[in-house]
Amino acid sequence: MAKQSAGILLFRLISNSLEVLLVHPGGPFFKNKDLGSWSIPKGEFLDDEDALLAARREFKEETGFDITGDFLKLKPVKLKSGKNIHTWAVKGDIDAGAIVSNTFEIQWPPSSGRIQAFPEIDRAAWFTVDGARDKINPAQFPLIEELQVMLSKHTTRKL
Repeated sequence: MAKQSAGILLFRLISNSLEVLLVHPGGPFFKNKDLGSWSIPKGEFLDDEDALLAARREFKEETGFDITGDFLKLKPVKLKSGKNIHTWAVKGDIDAGAIVSNTFEIQWPPSSGRIQAFPEIDRAAWFTVDGARDKINPAQFPLIEELQVMLSKHTTRKL
C-alpha cells in the first residue's frame, strides 16, 4: 500500500483575497530550492490512526502552533512518489515568522560520519493563490483550487 500523509491547509481572507500558509522543508537537500518545493504542513500516518488527528499533530510538530476550527475535508491528492495526501482546510491566522519546527538528524555531509540536526521546516509564509502556484509542490496545488471553489460556493457561510 502507498504511504499516506495528512495535512492542514491553513487559510485566511485578507480584503476578500485568499491567502494560504505554506512551509519550506528544512535540511541540506532543500536549502537552495524554492519554486515547487513548498508544501502544506503534513506528515505520514498509519492506517489505524485518525487522519485529521494526525494532520493536527503534524501541523503542531512542523509549526509549533495548535490549530482548531471548522475543518473542511478536501479531496486527497497523489504525489509523484505515489504517496496520498489527505488534507483539511481551516480558517486561521498564525505568525509565519514565529514557527518552531521539530528536528531530524542525518549524517551530513554524506559519508562524513558526522550527525547533524536540522529543522524539518525551516520557514513558513503566507501566499496569495498566484504566489502559491509557483511555490507549492505542483501535485498539491489542486488543494488550493478546491478550497477556492468551496469558498466561492459558500460565501455566505461563516468560515
